[in-house]
Amino acid sequence: LFPQVGHERKVQLVADRDHLIRTLSLKPLLFETPGFLTDEECRLIIHLAQMKGLQRSQILPTEEYEEAMGTMQLSQLDLFRLLDQNRDGRLQLREVLAQTRLGNGRWMTPESIQEMYSAIKADPDGDGVLSLQEFSSMDLRDFHKYMRSHKVETSELVRNSHHTWLYQGEGAHHVMRAIRQRVLRLTRLSPEIVELSEPLQVVRYGEGGHYHAHVDSGPVYPETICSHTKVVANESVPFETSCRYMTVLFYLNNVTGGGETVFPVADNRTYDEMSLIQGGVDLRDTRRHCDKGNLRVQPQQGTAVFWYNYLPDGQGWVGDVDEYSLHGGCLVTRGTKWIANNWINVDPSRARQALYQQEMARLAREGGADSQPEWALDRAYGDARVEL
Repeated sequence: LFPQVGHERKVQLVADRDHLIRTLSLKPLLFETPGFLTDEECRLIIHLAQMKGLQRSQILPTEEYEEAMGTMQLSQLDLFRLLDQNRDGRLQLREVLAQTRLGNGRWMTPESIQEMYSAIKADPDGDGVLSLQEFSSMDLRDFHKYMRSHKVETSELVRNSHHTWLYQGEGAHHVMRAIRQRVLRLTRLSPEIVELSEPLQVVRYGEGGHYHAHVDSGPVYPETICSHTKVVANESVPFETSCRYMTVLFYLNNVTGGGETVFPVADNRTYDEMSLIQGGVDLRDTRRHCDKGNLRVQPQQGTAVFWYNYLPDGQGWVGDVDEYSLHGGCLVTRGTKWIANNWINVDPSRARQALYQQEMARLAREGGADSQPEWALDRAYGDARVEL
């Protein structure tokens, strides 16, 4: 259907005109549609977001983080083995960099890791590599203490932006409803799936804003549950993730400088997490190395780009997360960047997704006209976090 990069086809998303869908990459399956939103619609979304009020996209959950680290039940040897991906008995800088969660919301660079090693005297010979002996003699409490005492600048965060959520269900602003209907036609998914997905997220990146490369959806293991279907899951599981089958991203303005969306490994022949960080270059770092990513999409007012975050399972449902969907927001060097995201939520458990849809339909029937499950949407996603 989409034989190659650059392939274009026309679709009718609104009554009076054709839209173009252009294939940007095959890994991940990524497309762009210029003029998906009109300039007026873009301005209205920004206006509604400003009226509602935006909040900082990332705060540092220091206490939660220490609690989580404390409950990990890992010995120092286990932790070393976990970090030592190539099993050579030495911890290279890039092996530590690969574990973004260790930074507690702070983006780690080779320099910041070496600075920490030096402060807690973890690397006596200063070569940036920790042997098992050096790692074992390190007191992890010193690491936590260092992370706690270090004042973090916004430029050091994984994500530097402000955002809010706009409801798109029944009774929402007519333009918000119209955009949701257009997304429905664009994605060709069932109305039940699209209507029960997250509200529209609107994001503002000021000058100096960025979002380091990440995937929009977390992997779903047996001990993980999807945020959107947890309301119908009986089982109690320790981890929750956002199950975002598709991302539809809208550019709401033209950006004066920077602010591209980068897909560092789009259409690479192979994917290897460790090869993202080589020779001091971290391809996930959107402040320093956006220019080295395989594909960059320039923000253009009204354009929508959309991609699939999961691979198919071969049986007509959602399979594993597509690691090639790794993407980020490049540093805004001049001006402000406004975008919006429509995430389409699908639970990799087909049975749980079906149960969720049935339950929402039942609530709608019982609740009468005002029965849209807004409680399951706006509230469930009010504090949604994107996996780092």
